[in-house]
Amino acid sequence: MTPRSASRRDVLGLMAASAGFSLLPHLARADSVEALALFGPPAGPSITLAHALHAGMFDDLASNVTFTVWRNPDELRAGLTSGAMSVFVAPVQVVANLYNRGLGVRLVNVMTNGLLYVIATDPALTSFEAMAGRTLAVPFRNDTPDLILRRILSDRGLAPGSDLTVEPTGSPIEAIQLVLAGRVDAALVPEPAVSAAIVRGSMSGTAVHRVIDIQQAWGAITGLGAVLPQAGLAVTEAFLSDNPTVVDALHATIEEATAAVVADPQTAASAAAPALGLPWPIIAAAIPFSNLVAVQASEARPTIEPVLSAISETNPQIIGGRLPDAALYL
Repeated sequence: MTPRSASRRDVLGLMAASAGFSLLPHLARADSVEALALFGPPAGPSITLAHALHAGMFDDLASNVTFTVWRNPDELRAGLTSGAMSVFVAPVQVVANLYNRGLGVRLVNVMTNGLLYVIATDPALTSFEAMAGRTLAVPFRNDTPDLILRRILSDRGLAPGSDLTVEPTGSPIEAIQLVLAGRVDAALVPEPAVSAAIVRGSMSGTAVHRVIDIQQAWGAITGLGAVLPQAGLAVTEAFLSDNPTVVDALHATIEEATAAVVADPQTAASAAAPALGLPWPIIAAAIPFSNLVAVQASEARPTIEPVLSAISETNPQIIGGRLPDAALYL
């Protein structure tokens, strides 16, 4: 799927993503760059970036700022492999994998403490035990949602395939469609797809319920509270080396933007709607459930490492064979 792009000038209108976005090496001054290309997922952290862009919060950092949404993990990996992405939001395990493989990335911060939920048309399915004999759709096999789910099920003594059926799907939208069509009993999806499913269901006369908070389920395992650091801002080491003060300023700007998004979801949703390709009321409804934060990576490390350990249990190569050392975390 072609990414959607937004710029400060036309963030309220849809525009085609242009190929080969890159960060120009020339510095306009010590704490700015001539052009800054930001990339993010079709989920909560991108709301923060889109709002900051629309509000002009990045204006002091670059003369020209663009923001592009990547639509699936393969698209993200392709952009990183090609070198087109130098400043990007990605799942923490992707950043860990790239770092451990020596591909020169560093994690700046965590931008969401988890935005995964199980939705169902049956409001009684409020636990995984209640799903015995049922079918649960899960997008992106062997990515974070699937691997976290398997760790939670294992902790509860439940086995996919025997206690409940896990049906992989290609995207959250596909998982939602299966729920609405009655072909599966529930789906594990992120915000804002959850809010979109609830609204879409109401329009078709089907009540869709948010039945399980994955962050709460994860906190029951770790004892660290309902904190599932899922994605954050990362930069290439080349960009960091050339622009250390810009990276510091980026994090400070994201802190400011996050507070603004949480305080005024409707305004933020209006700014993010074109980039995410969703109606603003859906995005506004999703913000309170997206656990948006701006926590420096070094501070978030104690909550990140349990996630990395859990998702690498079946295949350590998912994170590059080992837990990253302290140098990953800025």
